[in-house]
Amino acid sequence: MEVTSIQNGIIIDHVPAGTALKVLDYLKINPAKTKLALIMNTDSHLYGTKDIIKIEDEDGKKTPTIDLDVLGLVARTATVGIVRGGKIVEKKTPTLPEHVINILTCKNPRCVTTTERGIDQMFHLTHSERQEYRCDYCDEEAKL
Repeated sequence: MEVTSIQNGIIIDHVPAGTALKVLDYLKINPAKTKLALIMNTDSHLYGTKDIIKIEDEDGKKTPTIDLDVLGLVARTATVGIVRGGKIVEKKTPTLPEHVINILTCKNPRCVTTTERGIDQMFHLTHSERQEYRCDYCDEEAKL
């Protein structure tokens, strides 16, 4: 299989194998309206297998924006390469965010975020090794 390089845009590399569609969903990238390539379950020297997401910038002027906090939450091993003129000009590595707002949802039926409308879903990191987040309101553990 051959996938050509992009001239301008973003490459999200080292995405855990089989999770590229989930990553696109969390990043709120609509595959029907975005020029992109998904390479799934390809060989990786570091991880065995990985996914790669290539997002083409159609006019070459505006780099698509990626929320690194969200990416750090759903694909902690990923790297982001900014491509201009066919070359990677910048690399970014997401980190696990300390606090997330409106990315996770609380599953506790008695939590105020479940019963009241218009309240932000806020979670804080409690254990980085286990990637454990808890609701700011009721302390319920979030399920990723």
